[in-house]
Order: sequence, then structure tokens, then C-alpha cells
Amino acid sequence: MKHTKYLLVLTLLLTAMVGSAVAQSSPVGLWRNVDDKTGETKAEIRIVEKSGALDGRIEKSLKKDSAADSVCEECADERKGKPIVGLDIIRGGKKVEGKDVWEGGKILDPENGKEYRAAFTPIDGGKKLEVRGYLGPFWRTQTWVRAQ
Repeated sequence: MKHTKYLLVLTLLLTAMVGSAVAQSSPVGLWRNVDDKTGETKAEIRIVEKSGALDGRIEKSLKKDSAADSVCEECADERKGKPIVGLDIIRGGKKVEGKDVWEGGKILDPENGKEYRAAFTPIDGGKKLEVRGYLGPFWRTQTWVRAQ
């Protein structure tokens, strides 16, 4: 009886640890995006999963020279004139079967208003996220850091 309880507790602990590791190998969470050219941390972005697809919005601006009430002046869709904080910048993106990659979504650069095809790949045990934006055959990759 005592041995059975020990095995049950051990099984529950291992299940919780595996579940935690799986959750960390996902783009879901709070991220700090780091500019690949300047190394400056620009914002905190919260990525959630809705109906099997990714959705991400800017929760906090971390740019030193940014006004608190900045808006997306360069956006060409319904996001034009909307505040940068709270702006939806990731839409779509589904997990590729058998891989730790989410593709098929779009990401918006609120500084220039351009929207790019996107891929999201957790790396370094889920502590970092490679965010790749595609425009035709060209791409640019940023590495974001998990904030929590």
C-alpha cells in the first residue's frame, strides 16, 4: 500500500514535469523581442493559441524613445491609427506536424506597417523563439527571449 502511494506520487510528478517541458517548447507565452540589428529590446509580446492558431499582441513597449501613446501610422488595414500597445501583430500560424515549428501565419512590423509571412520555432529548450518573417524569397530572423 505504501509502495503504491509512492509510485502514484512519482508518476504525478513526472507527468507534471513532462507537461511543463512540452509547454515550454511552444511559442505560447510572454516574449521580449530583440532587434536583430541593434540588440535593443523593443517590446513584450504575448502569444496565445486560439482555435489551434497563434495570436500575438504587444503588451508593453520597452523602447526608450517611444511615446506611451504611439500609434501604428504605417499600417494599411484596420490597425492603422491603433495604439502600438495592445496591437495585434501575429495572426495565424499552426504547428507543423512532427516538428516544433509553427507556420502559415503573418507578423506585422508596426514600425513600417508591413506584414510578412511568418514561422515561429522555439529553441534553447523553449527559452528563446526564432521568429522568421518572409517577403517573397527573402527572410529576416529575430530571436526573442521568453519573459516568463
